[in-house]
Amino acid sequence: LLTGFLSQVGHEPLPPTIGRNVLGRKVLYLPGFFTYARHIVEVDGKRGLFRGLTPRLISSTLSTVTRGSVKKVFPLEDMEHVSNKDDVKTSLRKVVKETCHEMMMQSVSRVVSHPLHVISMRCMVQFIGREVKYSGVFSAIGRIFKEEGILGFFVGLIPHILGDVIFLWCCNLLAHFINTYAVDDNFSQASVIRSYTKFVMGIAVSMLTYPFLLVGDLMAVNNCGLRAGLPPYAPAFASWIHCWRYLSAQGQLFRGSSLLFRRAPIPAASFPID
Repeated sequence: LLTGFLSQVGHEPLPPTIGRNVLGRKVLYLPGFFTYARHIVEVDGKRGLFRGLTPRLISSTLSTVTRGSVKKVFPLEDMEHVSNKDDVKTSLRKVVKETCHEMMMQSVSRVVSHPLHVISMRCMVQFIGREVKYSGVFSAIGRIFKEEGILGFFVGLIPHILGDVIFLWCCNLLAHFINTYAVDDNFSQASVIRSYTKFVMGIAVSMLTYPFLLVGDLMAVNNCGLRAGLPPYAPAFASWIHCWRYLSAQGQLFRGSSLLFRRAPIPAASFPID
């Protein structure tokens, strides 16, 4: 949990090592998950690996409960499975209806659980500056409300929701068209293949939408009074679009997406902050 987020923030306390890529060329690799975790234990003890865990668990619980509640209040009518190419319009209509329903549930659950997600991010990022500003869930709620008001609980919400929406539509539509046009109904294992298509598409599309997750998480800690959210660690972003443009110019939109084989970034040209 902590190692992944610190990689997103760009905190690299350990030097890169020389390795070789698949072509045999020498490249610089940043320390992987286990090396990074060992460093955290050395600095912070084993408990350091679980910074921000309590608010993250509460956030996940709220998300699950909210999705279930929305599903009960707005149930989706069951539709018969359609896979024949002759019924493409009916099948596509079913996919669109299901995706709209999923989008509504995900958006509501994201709004409800996001304040605890923000607290979790801030608890974790304190590792960098050795700060104790956010030491508990209730004290963190009071501090954010006092310093930033209600909007402070929802910083980074928009890119998260956009990422969720794009993920759902791309994943569901791609799976639909593959199942409709690429998988023959006469094939004996057609149903088995179709059951895995959406899962595989989810893995692929998650990489496409990762930058939204990264930007949302960075905005959650940006300019909040913690060292990792202030210069020189990060500019004070005016908006999530500003953050996106900055990361894009630096070639860092996928920073922290991999925890095992992490290539050291190539220095980029400076990007104007103002």
